[in-house]
Amino acid sequence: MAAKVPIKGKRNILITSALPYVNNVPHLGNIIGCVLSADVFARYCRLRGYNALYICGTDEYGTATETKALEENSTPKQICDKYHAIHKEVYDWFNISFDKFGRTSTPEQTEICQAIFKKILENNWLSENSMQQLYCNTCKRFLADRLVEGTCPKEGCNYQSARGDQCENCGSLLNPTELKDPRCKVCQTTPHIRDTNHLFLELPLLKDKLEEYINKMSVVGSWSQNAIQTTNAWLKEGLKSRCITRDLKWGVPVPLERFSDKVFYVWFDAPIGYVSITACHTPEWEKWWKNPEDVELYQFMGKDNVPFHTVMFPSTLLGTGENWTLMKTISVTEYLNYEAGKFSKSKGIGVFGNDAKDTNIPVEVWRYYLLTNRPEVSDTLFTWADLQAKLNNELLNNLGNFINRVLSFIVKPPGQGYGSIIPQPSDADPDPLQHEPTRKLVGSIVDYVEQYVEAMEKVKLKQGLKIAMSISGEGNGYLQESRFWKLYNDDRPSCSLVIRTSAGLVYLLACLLEPFMPSFSLEVLKQLNLPPETPILLEKGDIDRVSRPWEILPAGHKIGTPEPLFKELKDEEVEFFREKFAGSQADRIVRAEAEAEKIAEKLKKTKVSDSSGKKQRPVKPATESKAKANAETEISITRLDIRVGLITSVKKHPDADSLYVEEIDVGEGQTRTVVSGLVKYIPLEEMQNRKVCVLCNLKPATMRGIKSQAMVLAASDSDHTKVELVDPPKSATVGERVTFPGFSGEPDDVLNPKKKVWETLQVDLNTNTELVALYKDIPFTTSAGVCTVSSIASGSIR
Repeated sequence: MAAKVPIKGKRNILITSALPYVNNVPHLGNIIGCVLSADVFARYCRLRGYNALYICGTDEYGTATETKALEENSTPKQICDKYHAIHKEVYDWFNISFDKFGRTSTPEQTEICQAIFKKILENNWLSENSMQQLYCNTCKRFLADRLVEGTCPKEGCNYQSARGDQCENCGSLLNPTELKDPRCKVCQTTPHIRDTNHLFLELPLLKDKLEEYINKMSVVGSWSQNAIQTTNAWLKEGLKSRCITRDLKWGVPVPLERFSDKVFYVWFDAPIGYVSITACHTPEWEKWWKNPEDVELYQFMGKDNVPFHTVMFPSTLLGTGENWTLMKTISVTEYLNYEAGKFSKSKGIGVFGNDAKDTNIPVEVWRYYLLTNRPEVSDTLFTWADLQAKLNNELLNNLGNFINRVLSFIVKPPGQGYGSIIPQPSDADPDPLQHEPTRKLVGSIVDYVEQYVEAMEKVKLKQGLKIAMSISGEGNGYLQESRFWKLYNDDRPSCSLVIRTSAGLVYLLACLLEPFMPSFSLEVLKQLNLPPETPILLEKGDIDRVSRPWEILPAGHKIGTPEPLFKELKDEEVEFFREKFAGSQADRIVRAEAEAEKIAEKLKKTKVSDSSGKKQRPVKPATESKAKANAETEISITRLDIRVGLITSVKKHPDADSLYVEEIDVGEGQTRTVVSGLVKYIPLEEMQNRKVCVLCNLKPATMRGIKSQAMVLAASDSDHTKVELVDPPKSATVGERVTFPGFSGEPDDVLNPKKKVWETLQVDLNTNTELVALYKDIPFTTSAGVCTVSSIASGSIR
């Protein structure tokens, strides 16, 4: 493939994602945090016809690599070669469309890193200082940050496995000498403090240049709020000189005689990796990196990388005095958490890139789920139940259903369908803009496409995906309203218009969803019998094309063979995956080994057949039957039937000033009457047309003459002076059951008040500091996400 360079007169966009560290397999949190998000934006840019270059690679120098090499009894170079290949394999499977996926341990990295350093040195932005560093007498060397562990010194934390550079528990950046009870990670002995000379980047002297850049670009580039907050926190705290050298062997050598035994600190050299990897793509790399007039730089990362990209890296480039392309837009994600805890590379907790491939769940499903769950403004939660719900309800029943209905009808033989041919228009056809269902559809679609472009330009990827999926929903509504199967016999010209329009919508969806699910789009293009090249649909003038969807595909075109695009994920599969990926990777290995031993033992003891030659069936042990019987009577959260309800009408109780009487749709075809004591807490107008969480299997109770057939769940503060409704996500489906990941089972028909099931479970219903509704530590979960409250943290739900 020819190397890309900026093109005059075109929009040139340079895209980077944070360089993943090379000492481990990336997990799903890493993937959504940087490479997948950047890939979606890069694909969108290509869809618009922009000249986009997407650069990434493995970050290979520094202590973490040396540490991993010690663990695996190999050299740092061998570690880098091994894990670079693993990373590339994972990203290839996830369809990440890098223009160049390189690495930082290259001659280009050394050359460019040293050249930048020399410029900063010439411009007097560096100082030399002695600093105290921990030295291990046993290992006979200074210990880099990550080679020291100890107790976090921050008040209220006291995490005992804090690293010398950062506490994984509270997130604080640290110096190794600050740790309490420090120990060498290699030999576990206590290191001692010694003086050593290092070079420092004088950030305080660069403050004016840096602030001018931040103040201008954070506005022009619409930086995400979390990036602005983190950057301002660093500026407010006051910039300090930052050490840019380390007493290590594995890294870019410092090109000064008296520092010949040192290398550059990984956070100085790693962002320069974006530049050196571009140089590996094209010798004309300066046309991208020293060309701010013609190139826009977009950078993607997780929130822990922000200060290095908004403070450290720009300061480094500004310090050279050269005309660098500085970052225009930064897109930052919060954390994706796993089931009940955090993803962790160091502890092996969560689903890793290679695990996703091994599940046999298609890549487009993984990409869709991670992107709908993209933690753009707050941490989000990966749960297997949520993945199942999004696949079955959104991809299978909405998107896949629409496309399959349209294409399956077209391929039916003449007399039943169109014999695989997009129908020709005729003089008898209705004017599309006079045909009411089509006219309404076009208005909605044009609005959605304009909103899609606006969201994607602002890097609001989750919103862009949601808008594209709404078009599929409009398509399903259009098919229902037009009743095309009836029109085929009653009004063939109108049916032909509906089918041509719907086929155009199928193509439009393949285009709009290509950045998110490229393998899905390829399959749709194949079923439409169209070439697999990514279409450029959204250049100027294309909105006009979108406003005539019946013309998007040429009449007379023969389509291919439709196939189901998605497959249902069943409950038993979800349970299998939840158990398989429980605990850490180390736990899983122990479990797998124990299971293998058990099977081997069983095979030894089991007779292959009885005397008649019939295979014997294994007999369930009595303990298993007993456990099943106990489970039936166990008081579990699954016995509650909590559903998403919609208040369709509400009024004050005629005989009680403190009570509302609501009619609530809980998905049963007719509403339930519910009486709630919420008058003094929530105004009547805030109750109208509102989605709520409804406990549906309490025994009905008469309250002041009106029978209440359910209960609306609300949170209250500790002294019960403030009460707020528990809110399902706005897009949650009315009538769907609220679930609790990790718990499965059917609810009771009616809760037996004598057994105190509700009373026993209610004490564990609460809200946390993130305002998420929980049972113990498990969130109230719907197909659209978790349920929350407005402002009551650590409240009680009843």
